[in-house]
Amino acid sequence: MPNNDDQDRRFPLRRPATPQETPRARPVPAPAMPRDLWQPVGGVPNPLPEPAPALARGLAMLQGWLGSRRTAPAGGGGAVPPASPPGPPPVSPPPLPDDETGDPQRPRRRINWWRWTMRALGAFIILFILTVAWLAFTAPLSKSLEPPAPPSITLLAADGTPIARRGAIIGDPIDATKLPAHVADAFIAIEDRRFASHWGIDPRGILRALVHNISSDGGSQGGSTITQQLAKNAFLTSKRTAGRKFQEVLIAFWLEAWLSKQEILSRYLSYVYFGDNVYGLRAAARHYFSCEPEELTVSQASMLAGLVQAPSRLAPTGNLAGARARQKLVVGAMVDAGMLTKAEASRVRPAVLKPYKVKQLPNGGYFADWVLPQARDRAGEIATQQTVRTTLETKAQRAAERAVKAAGLKKTQIALVAMRPDGRVIAMVGGNSYSGSAFNRATQARRQPGSTFKLFVYLAALRAGMTPDTMVEDTPLKIGDWSPANSGGRYSGSITLQQAFAKSSNVAAVRIAQRVGIPNVIKAARDLGISTPIADEASIALGTSTVSLLELTSAYASVAEGSYPVRPRGLAAEDEDQDWLGRTLSGPSDYPDRTLGDMRQLLSSVVTSGTGRGAALSIPAFGKSGTSQDGRDALFIGYSGGLVVGVWIGNDDNSPIPGLSGGGTPARVWRDFMTRTLDIPAAAAPEPVVEEEATDNGTILDDILDAIDRGEIETQVAPDGRDVPPPLPPEDRRREDAMPTPRGSFDDRGPRRSQGDDIRPDDRF
Repeated sequence: MPNNDDQDRRFPLRRPATPQETPRARPVPAPAMPRDLWQPVGGVPNPLPEPAPALARGLAMLQGWLGSRRTAPAGGGGAVPPASPPGPPPVSPPPLPDDETGDPQRPRRRINWWRWTMRALGAFIILFILTVAWLAFTAPLSKSLEPPAPPSITLLAADGTPIARRGAIIGDPIDATKLPAHVADAFIAIEDRRFASHWGIDPRGILRALVHNISSDGGSQGGSTITQQLAKNAFLTSKRTAGRKFQEVLIAFWLEAWLSKQEILSRYLSYVYFGDNVYGLRAAARHYFSCEPEELTVSQASMLAGLVQAPSRLAPTGNLAGARARQKLVVGAMVDAGMLTKAEASRVRPAVLKPYKVKQLPNGGYFADWVLPQARDRAGEIATQQTVRTTLETKAQRAAERAVKAAGLKKTQIALVAMRPDGRVIAMVGGNSYSGSAFNRATQARRQPGSTFKLFVYLAALRAGMTPDTMVEDTPLKIGDWSPANSGGRYSGSITLQQAFAKSSNVAAVRIAQRVGIPNVIKAARDLGISTPIADEASIALGTSTVSLLELTSAYASVAEGSYPVRPRGLAAEDEDQDWLGRTLSGPSDYPDRTLGDMRQLLSSVVTSGTGRGAALSIPAFGKSGTSQDGRDALFIGYSGGLVVGVWIGNDDNSPIPGLSGGGTPARVWRDFMTRTLDIPAAAAPEPVVEEEATDNGTILDDILDAIDRGEIETQVAPDGRDVPPPLPPEDRRREDAMPTPRGSFDDRGPRRSQGDDIRPDDRF
């Protein structure tokens, strides 16, 4: 029988049994050995490498099994008692114990996420290929090889009555290979810079547009390629849905597979819309510059390329400044893309229009001309026939035309626009005669608004904490070399804001603008939707910056609506894009209750006791009159009964009209339209007082007025055909143009002073 030393040499990892240890029928695996136990007996270095963990566990099990067979020596010496008979060796090693609970570990099945991801990607690619193949065999993609069919569009009134039918101007197809290089480069630089390298969609462009739209509030960008735009224009509608976008991508892939890049560009330039109801580059070159596409200069080509983003808004015939600003962006994009050098770009001048004379289609009118581009943009694609419902109300349109005709104007022009408080335009007249002049003075003309601009001055004052009862000085004023004055040099001294607004005091408006700050006045105008340039100077308080009648009327509509800005629109709600995200991010803001109530109180005082009494109705009315210098423009804008209406009168050559004022003819036209549309009678009101812009009536009248002011002459005025009321007590005696001091209204025939004064800190303001 071998001794212990021999066995230790043969099995160096074997552990001798102790006397207290009892044999076990089923061996239990020993714990894993520490790393320092894996050494040979006697301290001899182990020439073999450290065994794998599985091998170490196996050796530990074997050691435990062998140790169970040995008998522990008694007293530390003597013979070793015979070991108990071993049981049968296990067929397989028992399961390893759990580190914490001691229970046998169950094998865990891991999910191979990478494998499933690759499987899903492969399935998607296969499905995509099958979809493209199905589209190639079933969709009428041959349409992309045909020239566009001339479309027609029918405009309907709000009640479904047809009001206009128009056809588009479409040029002959374009061959991009015959165009000058700078023409194609202009479109590629601004619309799809990687057109030559992508395969239908541009992931980089989509990511760039997504990042810009999320991080910027300066307008949205698009990521569509030229191929995608061709797919949309030739096959799809302009609805902004995920399904339509997916179809657009599929068709773009098909076009890239079947057409060359030059063929795609040629068809794109033959389809694209350039504004003014003009489709295709050839028609646009003739329409705007009276030339062929092959003759376009860099300046002209860059302007046309810039129109594609928003053709109706940027059409140079109505927005030359906007088109030229966009042209600069196109030239800059060409420089960035290496298509122009900086020296070449510096020689590019703003494009000069040379419109091509075409016969005006007889169908339609001022409203149809204004709303048709919106309908074209809304429709998007070129179709054979379209029907678009507008916001026009036939009864209101007839009332507007009759009110304009009843004004009896000859060469002098007139414009009227009527809308609901939410911006739905229901009637529009842009001039005396559409057949004589199709120029729309309600939307295209930019004229001085006069005192109607004071809406923004007083709104800024109310925002600054003032109230209708705040006192303001209506006394002569001098600012540097400029001396604003009331008409005729008549002033009323210290009056309230409400009295100053009702009598339309010029010096009071300038003082208020100076007190609240010109930037705050400009901000008020911008908040209410005025987009035209506004000078940063005190004279804007008197309405010296030009604006369109449509925008100005929309600003007054915000007071009627109770929120701002109000965007004028001519298309019915069901035809609008349902861009809920855009409405959420750029929706209207509500007026504070106090500001809204005070603003309405000021507007009401003009009609009840101020310069707008000629517009009084039998129901509450709110408004403001305005007259520019020398009577060149006269306006009345107001609202009542759920209608907001603006009226402008003036000459196209901007020549003066003696005796013209906003409280005169414009107010009466406004009242005539309201009574016809709302079916209400006009209020029995005296003639309107002369507002601040009216011309002086001469020395004799001034002398009479001076005598009245001194109390030397007593006067009373009553409507024609009515009994004159009995004389009033001296303390209540008044005349038409001298309303009660606390809350009444004034014209500008107050005490006269001979010299002005500068603004001083001790002025009320």
